[in-house]
Amino acid sequence: MSEFSHMNQQGRAKMVDITEKQTTHRTAKARSSIFVSDTIHDKIVDQSIEKGDVLSVGQIAGVMGAKQTANVIPMCHPLPLSGVDIQFTWKKASEGYELIFTVTVKTKGSTGVEMEALTAASITALTIYDMCKALDKGMVIGQTYLIEKTGGKSGDYHREDESE
Repeated sequence: MSEFSHMNQQGRAKMVDITEKQTTHRTAKARSSIFVSDTIHDKIVDQSIEKGDVLSVGQIAGVMGAKQTANVIPMCHPLPLSGVDIQFTWKKASEGYELIFTVTVKTKGSTGVEMEALTAASITALTIYDMCKALDKGMVIGQTYLIEKTGGKSGDYHREDESE
């Protein structure tokens, strides 16, 4: 009835059957960011935010988010993740700073980890916002996107406009 892989014969949502898919090493790298004021930047760098070490808490939340992806994205398969890493970089912006975070997720499995990487990036951004909102609610979460993925039947993907 439907050409969509997540629809059954009755046109209703289903989790795709990956039973016959080959197990391969799979990676995904995603990026997001948050724009903050000079004051928030300085307090994060000095680790003087009242709630604690913003980057450490953001990193832990991102890792937890990757591990919980199947619980919040309905059609995602629960995956045994073999690694999650989050790297932070500051960039001066026209007003304040942009905190950029790059998430790398790895597994050996039958389906990819793109959603885990994107979820981790999103959760990291939301956690940093939460940690700093008492100082300024005007922070802006930037674009969240997939940089690359490897492994699987569809092959590798590398975002063309991404310079690392």
